[in-house]
Amino acid sequence: MATIALKEIFSGLAVVLTLVAYLPYIKSIQQGRIKPHVFSWIIWGLTTVIVFFAQLQAKAGVGAWPIGISGVITLYIAFLAYTKMSAITVTKSDWVFLIAAMASLPLWYFTSDPLWAVVVLTTVDLLGFGPTIRKAYYFPFDEQIGFFGLFVARNCLVIFALESYSIATILFPLLVGVACLLLIVLIVLRRRILPKL
Repeated sequence: MATIALKEIFSGLAVVLTLVAYLPYIKSIQQGRIKPHVFSWIIWGLTTVIVFFAQLQAKAGVGAWPIGISGVITLYIAFLAYTKMSAITVTKSDWVFLIAAMASLPLWYFTSDPLWAVVVLTTVDLLGFGPTIRKAYYFPFDEQIGFFGLFVARNCLVIFALESYSIATILFPLLVGVACLLLIVLIVLRRRILPKL
């Protein structure tokens, strides 16, 4: 019983970190200080919501709730990014990432096994980092390092909150956390280089 209470605490902390990360990020978008890439956020929103349901099916329990809440908020950010899209250049490679991601989404449906659904959706979600990585490379000051840092921490809490540990429940938060960490490294390195140019 104590273990379940501890899982709920980790899940609650992960939800709090999700909100702490998203609320200032949303405010920064509305103020025009942050310009997220709409394609990444569409991909992330759709995959995160679907992974939430797949994790529930795989018995992730309360550990899945931060993912579900994050998915809904991510779709809202995709909407905000779309309304501010005039400030962002969409390249052919961005379209390739979006099309590849969207083409992969139906695959999760045909796999009745939550493991394969999570594998496919995690791959799709990681493809969603493509446009943001490209944008962060050229415009590293258009993203907030702290935002992605909170998601690294949040995903660690999600892993601790999982009620059942399997590849189906751990894969998504683990790899998305690692991707956020790598994005932070890219932004930091590019910020150091660009002022010198």
